[in-house]
Amino acid sequence: MSPSPNRYHQDIIGNLAFLLRRYLESHACGRLYFAPFDVFLTDLNVYQPDLVFISNERSGILKDDNVEGAPDLVIEVLSPRTAKYDRGVKRDIYARTGVEELWIVDPELKTVQVFRFAESADAPVATYSIKQKFASPIFPGLTVSCAEVFRQ
Repeated sequence: MSPSPNRYHQDIIGNLAFLLRRYLESHACGRLYFAPFDVFLTDLNVYQPDLVFISNERSGILKDDNVEGAPDLVIEVLSPRTAKYDRGVKRDIYARTGVEELWIVDPELKTVQVFRFAESADAPVATYSIKQKFASPIFPGLTVSCAEVFRQ
């Protein structure tokens, strides 16, 4: 059995979930789910991202027990044990299977790498540090403060 994420990892997930849920309260554009919640990308590739967003347009992939298809957004908060896998194999599979955007959140470096796979599967479109803010076309009008993401 894998060890549970540490407290700071949980804080970051909670902070992101709060920011996104607050946005979704006034912009009913989709649904946000937390791990553990299976995302079936292929018959062989089933993951439990830390956070996953499915837009109303893709809501047909939502099942009672899981997601069957590519979410609009996947958020992975790195852990020492899984960072290499999240940055490598999983990122490649997310890109190949139709995930629109991936945020890789690094608690140690306090950075958020944003991948938009239509632009590049190999390199982030941007990397944001704790003093920066960023926006995503998935959430029009939302500005994400990295200081809020990494708040303890």
